[in-house]
Amino acid sequence: MTDTAVPLALRPLEALGRRTTDVVTALGRFGTFLAAAVAALVTPPFKLWAFLSRIVFIGYRSLLIIILTGAFTGMVLGLQLFLTLSRFGSEAFLGPAVALSLIRELGPVLAALMVTGRAGSALTAELGIMRITEQIDALTVMALNPMRYLVAPSVLAGVVAFPLMTAIFDVVGIFGGYLVGVELLGLSQGTYFGEMQTFVDMTDVMLGFWKSVSFGVIVTWVCTYKGFNVGHGAEGVARATTQAVVLSSVLILVWDYFFGSVWR
Repeated sequence: MTDTAVPLALRPLEALGRRTTDVVTALGRFGTFLAAAVAALVTPPFKLWAFLSRIVFIGYRSLLIIILTGAFTGMVLGLQLFLTLSRFGSEAFLGPAVALSLIRELGPVLAALMVTGRAGSALTAELGIMRITEQIDALTVMALNPMRYLVAPSVLAGVVAFPLMTAIFDVVGIFGGYLVGVELLGLSQGTYFGEMQTFVDMTDVMLGFWKSVSFGVIVTWVCTYKGFNVGHGAEGVARATTQAVVLSSVLILVWDYFFGSVWR
């Protein structure tokens, strides 16, 4: 039914229905894409070399930005938390405050955002170029499943690489807080690490771990989907890359809230 055939009073309702249908259709396509990737992942033969190359692509090449971001995040936390805690005479709790902030929240989220900006965008652009140059179609013509060769290794690599990047981010951030709190502001080393051992337990570590695993799935899922379904030409690749980074970043923040509200 065209807009001209719809009564004026019903056009807002029609627009709402059309958008709802589009959203449901998009969610269905996202879900089908992920199911196909999981099916390709658990069906032998396994593409070990493709998986290892994606680990390098997603994880190793993001290492520098992870270290830099982690160090300065920890330093900022160390400075601001020390100034805040000193108002209440609680400087001794700087260590656990920095560690818990990083391990439970900032580490998984910021590491995921950094990897999304560096590796996720490149992943979408790479698959998008393969789509518009018909390389993915060529794999299909040769009876090679592109999900198995291109998507499944990326999703599995995200599951492995994101927790590793998060762990590095956390460790570097904690030592960044140590550098500011102990070396610059005079807090004792024993107090910094001693109180940290008292307040940080495996529940906090596992929360950060499972967050990073879920972020790895979200980012690789969204970025490969957008790359696979890119529009025509260079403009289509650019649009898909932007959409992948923005959508992944928003989903990371939304999922972080709901995951943290359930696992306390």
